[in-house]
Amino acid sequence: MSVLSLIDRFNEGVGKLVSYLIWAGIVVLCYEVVARYGFGRPTLWAHGYTQRIFGAYFVLIGAYTLIRRDHVRVDILLNTRSPRWNAALDVLNYGFLVLWGAVLTREGWLFFLDAWQFNELDDSALGHPMWPIKLALFVGAGLITLQGAAELLRAVIHFVRPPADPVSEPATGGPA
Repeated sequence: MSVLSLIDRFNEGVGKLVSYLIWAGIVVLCYEVVARYGFGRPTLWAHGYTQRIFGAYFVLIGAYTLIRRDHVRVDILLNTRSPRWNAALDVLNYGFLVLWGAVLTREGWLFFLDAWQFNELDDSALGHPMWPIKLALFVGAGLITLQGAAELLRAVIHFVRPPADPVSEPATGGPA
């Protein structure tokens, strides 16, 4: 198994696991709605926890979304020219993604460390610790950077050796 396939499989597994956070968020939201409107007893904690659940989901699912090709792409310049042209644009796009991701990963780590070391709390009535969501930012940014680096390498390979039939490539990024 190649390193690129290993990265894909790891990020796909993380993405599938993280997708269950949606169910946790739904349960918390439904509980809040029933407590508020059914019993007239809203919670203090549900709003903060749903923000954290959906925030963590959003940042941790990025690499999986990249594997599945579900990020928004503007195809005006793509898929209209040769496979080598598409690969060159992918090299440019994934190069920027890796640069952005590396900076965000570093900053996410620093945010996490500050929140952990200083026991940072949010401004809600319960004073939730901030380190878990900042850790999720670090992990999510690291995963999408890793996946972006794998896609960048694939794009370089496709630029050097364009595939004979680009239509027959699998949706998970092509041959590794």
